[in-house]
Amino acid sequence: MKVFISGASGLVGGNCLKHFKEMGWNVIGSHLSFATPGTVFYNTQEPAHPENFDVETFQPDVIVHCGALTHVDYCEAHPEESYEKTVQSTINLMALARKCKARFVFISTDYVFDGVDGPYREEAAVNPLSVYAKHKLEAERLSLKELAHTLVLRVTNVYGNELRHKNFVARIIEQCRDGKKLTLKLPYDQFASPVNAWDIARAMYLLLQDGKEGIYHIGGSDYMNRIELALRVLSYFPGAEYDLIPVSTEELNQPAARPLLGGFVKMKFAREYPGFLFGTVDTYVRSQVNG
Repeated sequence: MKVFISGASGLVGGNCLKHFKEMGWNVIGSHLSFATPGTVFYNTQEPAHPENFDVETFQPDVIVHCGALTHVDYCEAHPEESYEKTVQSTINLMALARKCKARFVFISTDYVFDGVDGPYREEAAVNPLSVYAKHKLEAERLSLKELAHTLVLRVTNVYGNELRHKNFVARIIEQCRDGKKLTLKLPYDQFASPVNAWDIARAMYLLLQDGKEGIYHIGGSDYMNRIELALRVLSYFPGAEYDLIPVSTEELNQPAARPLLGGFVKMKFAREYPGFLFGTVDTYVRSQVNG
């Protein structure tokens, strides 16, 4: 299998790049502004950029789109940029997939739901609340409508190994290791199913290998709010200093609305892969602490 991964310098893309290579696939991963070892330059917003990796010559069987603008509040204030980096980049990669006759994989989010009746199954009615969420849903729908055999993975609260330690769990671990005092002002009313990016990569590999298509919800075995998530990580660092300030989402007064009861019931994936064991926050943090 030949695979091109857009956004392979990020959390999900980087884990996919590593796992697919370990499984023997021929994989090229790209970066845009942050280069990582083993990735090539590709600007999804400028398909004709002279420095872009020549994907057409590579002729991938699959194009995986992991690159996106994920700063939800920034998207709310910059809708044009959000559209360009989420929707237009997807349209551009879809055109590339057509030229290469490649299957397409799009990474989506539980933010396509309004968080009233979560956790959600794949067939639940969508109702995005923010600019970011609306653009993710638009890109998701376009890819499913325009390209046959498209695979959409909805994920949420992704954590795991990445060079920049940008994700919530990795940041807490890094700060605890550095002996820094943490100030955590976190909502008690936002719930989700955190998932390790490594599990996303493992699940995607199986789905691609078996020629699956359509929407799959991919979530970890935990279901918790942000405070529980932070405390779970902190429990492995008994000497850590921190101030934990519980607040409601309304009190945070964030520019972009968040779904409160988010997360997934991964019924479709569980039915088709009953032997697949997802990790937990505990198993991940334990592996980091114990090396």
